[in-house]
Amino acid sequence: MTDLPPSLTRRAFGRVLGAAALAGALPEIGGAMPSSDPVQPESTPDASASAPRAPSVLVETGDEICDLTAVDLAARIRRKQLSAREVMEAHLARIARVNPKINAIVTLVADRAMDDARKADEHQARGGTLGPLHGLPVAHKDLINTAGVRTTFGSPIYRNNVPSVDATLVTRVRDAGAIMLGKTNTPEFGAGSNTFNTVFGATVNPYDLHKTAGGSSGGAAAALRCGMVPIASGSDMAGSLRNPAAFNGVVGLRPSPGRVPDDDGSWSPLATMGPMARTVADVALLLSAMTGNHAPDPLALTDDPAIFRAPLERSFKGARVAWFTSMGGIPFEPEIRRVVDANRKVFSELGCVVSDDEPDFTGVDEAFPTLRQLGYSANYGAHAREHPTLVKDTIRWEIAQAEKRTGTDAGRALARQANLYLQLARFFERYDYFVAPVTQVAPFDVTTEYPTSVAGVAMRTYIDWMRSCWYFTLTACPAISVPAGFTASGLPVGIQIVGPHRGDLSVLQMAHAFERATNFGARRPSI
Repeated sequence: MTDLPPSLTRRAFGRVLGAAALAGALPEIGGAMPSSDPVQPESTPDASASAPRAPSVLVETGDEICDLTAVDLAARIRRKQLSAREVMEAHLARIARVNPKINAIVTLVADRAMDDARKADEHQARGGTLGPLHGLPVAHKDLINTAGVRTTFGSPIYRNNVPSVDATLVTRVRDAGAIMLGKTNTPEFGAGSNTFNTVFGATVNPYDLHKTAGGSSGGAAAALRCGMVPIASGSDMAGSLRNPAAFNGVVGLRPSPGRVPDDDGSWSPLATMGPMARTVADVALLLSAMTGNHAPDPLALTDDPAIFRAPLERSFKGARVAWFTSMGGIPFEPEIRRVVDANRKVFSELGCVVSDDEPDFTGVDEAFPTLRQLGYSANYGAHAREHPTLVKDTIRWEIAQAEKRTGTDAGRALARQANLYLQLARFFERYDYFVAPVTQVAPFDVTTEYPTSVAGVAMRTYIDWMRSCWYFTLTACPAISVPAGFTASGLPVGIQIVGPHRGDLSVLQMAHAFERATNFGARRPSI
């Protein structure tokens, strides 16, 4: 890369964040929640009409319900200790109280969700077969098509877009019994790791309302951290699942390409959808509903989804862990290094053999941006030409960079991608896991579009500060972000556990063991 993308001053960026309000969009930070739900029941369903209850009711208040894990909630609904309606009512109440401060859920379909919860209870009362997610509220990222529910992609071009067909992921999660209550905020077309757009404004961090929630799945991560949903969908190209998970103290899995099938027929392994939740077990549960063969996706994997619903406990005695050194010399803030390195002993205490080592990342900082730029040009070039004032600067910069690329550039990038895949296959013959920070920085001010320097090192582009994530995107290895502690100022830090190709289950097992040993995700914000 040679050209620097246009940068916004703090004042100019503030105007961008406020543009949603000026355009009449709902909501800006602290704004009222919109509803795009055409279903208007005549009355609120009566919870007393639910299926017969088990004699022991373990949860009594809505706040307690919202703080339960998805695994626990699903079990209690199955045992009839809770109804789907009670669970949905509790989460809608939490949204009403907390979301105006955070702006994580940008389209709410409360009436539809309550009607679906009533139907779920009636289905259970009739003895119907229950899916693994039965009765669980879920929110989908606003990049994912939802039939009959507004899907804006964070773009003013699609401000009023209502798809007629669900994405395959949405269908699968619904068929597993989950109940959609709304859509979560994302930056425009998912570009960048600060969740803001001119349609809805910015999503802020629950641990510090002046900080970013990250992105592009920032709305999902913030909603999870605040207990507005127990599970949520996200997507990841340059770190869009992992960065916000780290910034909000939740869990985000970038699965192996093809683990969660897509609908675009693409052979590219760069972008993938995936699960987010507050615990590793909850992420595994949601993944079990998302995964499975899908003929239209040429990369779709065919493993039995049930493997992700099995217990995650296992021994790690003798497991070989490679510990990052500098990831090819990229800069990290000292606080990030301090927090992540403090966890090295956890892996040793789990029985792992930990060694300093890392793959060779030479050339990745040229190959990945080249392929990303070509993808952005193919997907959004027409929008930029037809609506130049409605497409943000960084996306137009990506497209302009793609136009400078040659066939030789593309071929070189693809060759480096193929070689890196082989390198990682050999690397994971020597090791079982690689561990590194998720992010190079702590959550930054929400009015800063992106960091322009890290530890005193200037960043050339708007995604340079995310290399600790997108270096692994190009490897096609599964990678998970798990809470790893906090900075001195109380902001969350994530640790990234990477496994061999298609080793998603093993990555989840190691992440679960780390989570159980540390329990950093239990520290909730006081919002």
